[in-house]
Amino acid sequence: MLLSHLILDSDCQRHQWRDVEIASVTFDSRQVQAGTLFVAQVGTHVDGHAYIDRAIAAGAVAVVCQQLPQQLADGVVYLTTADSSRMLGEVASAFYGHPSRKLKLVGITGTNGKTTTVTLLHALFRQHGCHVGLLSTIVNKIDDAVVPATHTTPDAVELNALLARMVETGCQYCFMEVSSHSVVQQRIAGLTFAGGIFSNITHDHLDFHKTMAAYIAAKKGFFDMLPADAFALVNIDDRNGRVMVQNTAAHIYTYSLRQVADFRCRLVDSSFDGLHLQLDGAEVWCRLVGRFNAYNLTAIYAAAVLCGVQRDEALRLLSALEPAAGRFSMVQGNGINAVVDYAHTPDALDNVISTINDIRQPSQTLITVVGCGGDRDKTKRPEMAQIAVQGSGRVILTSDNPRTEDPEAILDDMEAGLTDEDRHRVVRISDRRSALQAAVMMAQPGDIILVAGKGHETYQEVNGVRHHFDDREEMEKLLETKK
Repeated sequence: MLLSHLILDSDCQRHQWRDVEIASVTFDSRQVQAGTLFVAQVGTHVDGHAYIDRAIAAGAVAVVCQQLPQQLADGVVYLTTADSSRMLGEVASAFYGHPSRKLKLVGITGTNGKTTTVTLLHALFRQHGCHVGLLSTIVNKIDDAVVPATHTTPDAVELNALLARMVETGCQYCFMEVSSHSVVQQRIAGLTFAGGIFSNITHDHLDFHKTMAAYIAAKKGFFDMLPADAFALVNIDDRNGRVMVQNTAAHIYTYSLRQVADFRCRLVDSSFDGLHLQLDGAEVWCRLVGRFNAYNLTAIYAAAVLCGVQRDEALRLLSALEPAAGRFSMVQGNGINAVVDYAHTPDALDNVISTINDIRQPSQTLITVVGCGGDRDKTKRPEMAQIAVQGSGRVILTSDNPRTEDPEAILDDMEAGLTDEDRHRVVRISDRRSALQAAVMMAQPGDIILVAGKGHETYQEVNGVRHHFDDREEMEKLLETKK
């Protein structure tokens, strides 16, 4: 493809201009080949400008950069721009033929509920007979073919390549998690969204964003980029719901469990078997558990209707949905109920504990096993411990993914949020397998064990090495063999 065609949507200055043929686009100098357009990104840890010479030596014929090198290589075209990360998204989209314009791309952002919502939207539209793409933290899918995920949102080149494959296979829709990181890092630049969904905002990722104001602004940035013919669907029970759409050009729709909204849900009944909901005046029973899933299901229903599914059909399909992997996943054995959940933020943990406490009988004790990830936001650690203790009969603090941190130091941070009285109901066991064993030993028939933090993950990362570890698998074995 000619370089001039790739930069039609980009604001840049041309240097040593000639209209060269571009064979590939990359920001990684190790992937450069003859005819490559190399984009020098200014990253968090690495500045791509340091690799321009290496890229040219490997065959790059054009370079996008924010600052021109002191010496320009003969025969190489240089393009300067204020934000090379944004331009990477724009040229990647053009290189792959603007695939996001050829299907309905719907993104969801928020702290909790993203994976559940996109996963179940994908399942609902597959049941509806559509060809559908999925981009999530757990997995990427083209119809039912699995493409493993490496980040919450792939880089701009990988993202457009995936979307192009979806278009080639006839996908009419793609449902995508949009992380706050991807907005700030311009990974979604150049994409055209048909719709955006906002779930909620709570304490998370402050190691990256530093302040809640910056975190909220990152989420809002997604809605700021939506075009006028898109929809913006927001949860107005979250105080930031209306903030998200203050400057959007998209058509605004609201959903709620507590107030008047375009899509209104009433929670009729909740049990470990599922939810009885009243949606838009119609009764529906769903297999997901908990008030937080009532919000997710309302968003799924609303998005389906906004994408053209008839309301009665959307309700029928909603009632057939199964929970997403690692989200309130039930394991039972010897009279004990265990819940494996990905809850790794204070709000998500509070939601799961509140859900269990709303359903359990007074005679049933809740035992919560919880940890916090290493090399991540430390400020939420004491809060996570507080929430666990306030809502549980017994608590075991353990390792999540300690990564390169000392597990005991992470538990020290968590325990700092507890009073002396709290500590009487808390046990520290840094080895996760031993912590699960202890929880099962403590439990009596009828009790409930919550294993929080890792959910669908099938590994534990210790000292930078991933070892096989599956909470659900461990609990199935322990409950089956409990004496």
